[in-house]
Amino acid sequence: MPTEPPLGIVTVVVLLLLFYGLTMYMSVKISRGDKENADDYMTAGHGIGFGISAASMTATWIWASSMYASATSGYLYGISGPIHYGLWGALMILFIYPFGKRIRAVAPRAHTLAQVMAVRHGRSSQLMLAGSNVLGSVISLMSNFIAGGALIAMLSPLNFIQGVFAIAGGVLLYTIWSGFRASVLTDFAQVVAMLGAVVVLVPAFFFILGGVDLLREGSANLTPQQSNFFSSEAFLKQGAPYIAAVLAYAIGNQTIAQRLFAVREDLIKPTFITATIGYGATVIGVGMLGVLALYAGVDPAGGDPNNLLPQLAATHLATPLIVLFFVMIIGSLSSTADSDLAALSSIVMTDIYGQTARRSGRAVSPRTMLLIGRLTMVLATAAAVSFAALELSILDLLVFVGALWGCLVFPVIASFYWKKVTNSAFTVSVLLALVAFLPVRFGWLPRNTGMDLAVELLGIVGIGVVIGLMLFGFFGPRVGLAGGIIAALALAPFALGLIADYAALSGSLVAYAVSTLVCAGMTFASRGEPFDFDVIARRTGDFDPEDDEPSTTRSATDLDDERATV
Repeated sequence: MPTEPPLGIVTVVVLLLLFYGLTMYMSVKISRGDKENADDYMTAGHGIGFGISAASMTATWIWASSMYASATSGYLYGISGPIHYGLWGALMILFIYPFGKRIRAVAPRAHTLAQVMAVRHGRSSQLMLAGSNVLGSVISLMSNFIAGGALIAMLSPLNFIQGVFAIAGGVLLYTIWSGFRASVLTDFAQVVAMLGAVVVLVPAFFFILGGVDLLREGSANLTPQQSNFFSSEAFLKQGAPYIAAVLAYAIGNQTIAQRLFAVREDLIKPTFITATIGYGATVIGVGMLGVLALYAGVDPAGGDPNNLLPQLAATHLATPLIVLFFVMIIGSLSSTADSDLAALSSIVMTDIYGQTARRSGRAVSPRTMLLIGRLTMVLATAAAVSFAALELSILDLLVFVGALWGCLVFPVIASFYWKKVTNSAFTVSVLLALVAFLPVRFGWLPRNTGMDLAVELLGIVGIGVVIGLMLFGFFGPRVGLAGGIIAALALAPFALGLIADYAALSGSLVAYAVSTLVCAGMTFASRGEPFDFDVIARRTGDFDPEDDEPSTTRSATDLDDERATV
């Protein structure tokens, strides 16, 4: 490491002012001031075009944490690490769109998935989905602030906490004006800058670190597993847990759902396919920097893999390339942090204030909704800054939150397709899955033959669930069911005696298995009336009275039915 930081305080401050000044200018220009529309603040009118929506989806999925974590995966697991991180993450974006088309068809003008669950099941299901998203978005904010703080501390004389405050303040100032509209429009500029930087920086690092000679001479720094493209260690510790985690992210994450509800319905498929390609190419490319660091024998500063990327930049890049690197990371973390703020404000505006007013039959005040949304952004930023001081592992946070959402995946998907799923089946399955997930994930269970066998059997079921859901989205229930069963049976001989040794993987799979078994079992046993999906569209319309379909004007029958559901 150089004795002096490569960027001075003045340079960093100027870069931050330019970056956040331009994004704030864009946000203010699109702001409608006192006439800001509450629904536009949350979903931009449900009609965003292809270019903006694809760029926003790409920018939101490519966050600083994903760049840092991909590089960490490359450093820890070798040449296949970034593939296991970036490829599966990209494919999960692709797997969203068939489910997304169904969700949008059922709830064309909804704002949050929790709002839909309130109509589909009731208050408990809504609170579970909303609560998990509040937790997930705050953790996501925190991890992005950690990434920003580490970047600024490594490249300038400013310390970590000062960097966190600078990033948090910049993101909050431009997002609070127009909410989701500010997020998606600034995403376009941010993703252009970010992808341009990646195209320049990845080849630059390769040649600066030694190019072809590095790959030949540095191979001695790799273990046999790290040098093996088909590394079982990389798959079991990174690839397999991430497959389960990102599927849960795709279904449970409000930042994704918000873009799903915002894009024009006929553009869902091309939007998600484009984002798949953009994410995969970018994140795998950045992850290869971790592999190059491994070949070069680099030790992360302070033993913290979160420092690896900024350390490489500070050590090996000339000032113009360091500036480009700085912009790339700031753009990636800002594009996701503003999405988290928009998601959190949307949850509070819709699932706390809006739904409470609707259940009581009162008209919704758009002005009050906007005030609540903006206050939510301020409080969420303060909470994330406070937690960022803990400097937790970004990779562990991502896998943990994704696995936690795994408890919700099957109940949520089933609720959009299966008319007989009940509120009790949803609620009990999620709670029992959470109870099973936590002790497995954190190693609280005693390690013995009987307990390991139980975990592994549930894990095999979880494998079938994950594969089955992927196939179901594209090919329907018969192919999904058959594919899931075949996958579980085929992998069982390899999984037995192995899954229990990997806490992140086994925890995720157990969450999927328990939630699926309980939800399906209780649903088959239920004698309730089939649900009418047409009800969802009537009760999840826009809030603002200026919109074409104000949802505050509903019949007495709808109100009575809704109160009965709740």
